Amino acid sequence: MSFSIFQRTPLFRSVLRPIRLHKPIFAHTFKIQHPTYSTFSPQTSTLPLSLGDLRDNYGSKKKKKRLGRGPGSGSGKTAGRGHKGQNARAGNSNPGPGFEGGQTPLTKKFPKRGFTNIFSRKLTGLNLSKLQQWIDRGRIDPNNLITLKTLNDCGIINFKDGVSLLAGGSTFFNSKINIEVTKASKACIERIEELGGTVTCVYHNTLAMRAVKFPYKFAIIPKFAQPTNVKLRAWYSNPENRGYLAPNSE
Repeated sequence: MSFSIFQRTPLFRSVLRPIRLHKPIFAHTFKIQHPTYSTFSPQTSTLPLSLGDLRDNYGSKKKKKRLGRGPGSGSGKTAGRGHKGQNARAGNSNPGPGFEGGQTPLTKKFPKRGFTNIFSRKLTGLNLSKLQQWIDRGRIDPNNLITLKTLNDCGIINFKDGVSLLAGGSTFFNSKINIEVTKASKACIERIEELGGTVTCVYHNTLAMRAVKFPYKFAIIPKFAQPTNVKLRAWYSNPENRGYLAPNSE
């Protein structure tokens, strides 16, 4: 089939081109503009509605911009990144915090000082005033020996490495007790012994502390080990600290 020069013009092709609907026609009421009036009049479509007519709203989906697909697209070759540089490289568009363009960052220019002691213990403090409240409520029996297992079972305190008994609210404390804790302050020891009680500081390693808090995990409760650290052994052997390794301790 041959066409003349006139038939090859865009105007002629647009006239002979079949009419296409850019938007789908749904079986619902829509408005069309009146040819002579500026008002809109409703008109109902008579076309049947099928599953093939279901589609996303116009403009709800945007096509992804294709980069590096030739100069005709406007985003070819360098794909809009320019020539070289950090922003033209892959994976360098969002550097992490502290990045200074490749030079030595400030966090690495200063030397490190000190260290973290992996053998340190974080003892949880327990005041005498709170201990007296639990005794008054009947949750702790002062006639029996109070150990770390007793403190854990009654829920008075949640500890990890041990309990340090403190003298906070010692004026309100008036019970005679025999208690075993990890450490105790001098004022606390004086107040308890003034009332006729006793304080004993006992060492618990990680296995012993686990057996105290979770005895149901052991078929047989293991024997508690003594401190292997020289400083801890000397501290628990001092009678002034009421250590359980002191010569006159029961």
